[in-house]
Amino acid sequence: QVQLTVSGGGLVQTGGSLRLSCAASGRTFLSYVMGWFRQAPGKEREFVAALRWSGDSTYYADSVKGRFTISRDNAKNTVYLQMNSLKAEDTAVYYCGAGLIFNQYVANGRAYNYWGQGTQVTVSS
Repeated sequence: QVQLTVSGGGLVQTGGSLRLSCAASGRTFLSYVMGWFRQAPGKEREFVAALRWSGDSTYYADSVKGRFTISRDNAKNTVYLQMNSLKAEDTAVYYCGAGLIFNQYVANGRAYNYWGQGTQVTVSS
């Protein structure tokens, strides 16, 4: 049974940092794309960042480029989202997803097969 366990959310002030973790289990993810999405109140879920378990490809939304970094620890089967210089508009529930996805679809949440539970990130000004 595939399971994505998300942790690391919380409350932080503007300009602060948080690191989210997504621990994957239940299958081999070497061919998968792992992605982070977020959903703010009253808004649709939006793409944040993604990477492939194999290789060096990473993908970012324009709104987080230069501030967020996605990375992985193969030994721990865990994907991270390091979030720096946080802004109030980063406040949202953050989700981790996994899927067998072509590059052109990594920002499309519908392409993901598995999702973890969300974690709340609140940035106070």
